[in-house]
Amino acid sequence: MATAKDRAPAPAALGLNDDIGEEKRLALYRSQIRLREAEQRAYDLFLQNLVKGTSHLSLGQEAIAAGFAEAMQKGDLSFCTYRGHAHTLARGVPVEKVLGELMQRDNGLMRGKGGSMHLTSEEHGVMGSYAIIGAHLPIACGAAWRAQYKGHKDVSVCFFGDGTTNIGAFHEALNFAAVWKLPVVFVCENNLYMEYTPIADVTAVPQPAADRASAYGLERILIDGNDADVVYRTAQKAFAKARAGEGPSLIECITYRHSGHSRADPGKYRPEGELEKWKERDPIKIYRERLKQFGISEDQMSDIDTEVRKEVDDATEACKAAPIPPVDILTTDVYADGGWAWRN
Repeated sequence: MATAKDRAPAPAALGLNDDIGEEKRLALYRSQIRLREAEQRAYDLFLQNLVKGTSHLSLGQEAIAAGFAEAMQKGDLSFCTYRGHAHTLARGVPVEKVLGELMQRDNGLMRGKGGSMHLTSEEHGVMGSYAIIGAHLPIACGAAWRAQYKGHKDVSVCFFGDGTTNIGAFHEALNFAAVWKLPVVFVCENNLYMEYTPIADVTAVPQPAADRASAYGLERILIDGNDADVVYRTAQKAFAKARAGEGPSLIECITYRHSGHSRADPGKYRPEGELEKWKERDPIKIYRERLKQFGISEDQMSDIDTEVRKEVDDATEACKAAPIPPVDILTTDVYADGGWAWRN
């Protein structure tokens, strides 16, 4: 039996901030592990030729999706980029639904018709993944304007990469949201590269999102995107501001993707040693150490790891056994002529 001497010091004794609590921290850890395992499995399935076409993984960026999703309330809306698997899963969409969609199976989120870059689940508040850079920022403003007009308390959260900050839609959306004080939170996932180009090489300011916030009367918010606690606290503050009618926030999260831009990109443009240096700040590695500080045992974390791997394994087998979509749904959920039928 462990004695008082054997037990880890209480968080307060170590000077640690325990505002988040054990239950939420375990949820944040589980979410990050779930995102890592699911996306790594997507990569493995691609190598087996079971995932067709390209896809964009968030390996190394899990803390952002987990932190924001855990801070959201039911009814809040997520708007994602083509790198949207993690954000979709973090809102509670089953792994089977996401892997099924990537594998073009009938059990997929959109029955295999949307694919990797168009994951959508209205039920879970995931209002689409968008392949057009910056296209979803004005749409997120529209959703937030609807909430404001109707007196609802939901918040729209729009995730985008660092390259989007040089797109006109970014500036239009920020200006519109600031003028109307919309309940929308803009989240820049700055992984240092816009596809294959270092963002610093093509941007006039050091921090592409945070350094532009003042132009729209917004606070400069720059955070460690690899620390789920920091992300979670920052998200809570931004959501409270939005729900109180005090307008939008622009948050820049510094992170790093472990893989290339897409499956076709080996990432050879990165300086030697850069990836290895960032892997030392792997968000899951950081969070495991954080949980130990708060007295969470290795056994508790291992149990979560095992449960998540089983979830991903079961989802994988279900998707392998699932049929491809039937031919008769090929022309549904689309419009062909741009005429009166869809406008009316």
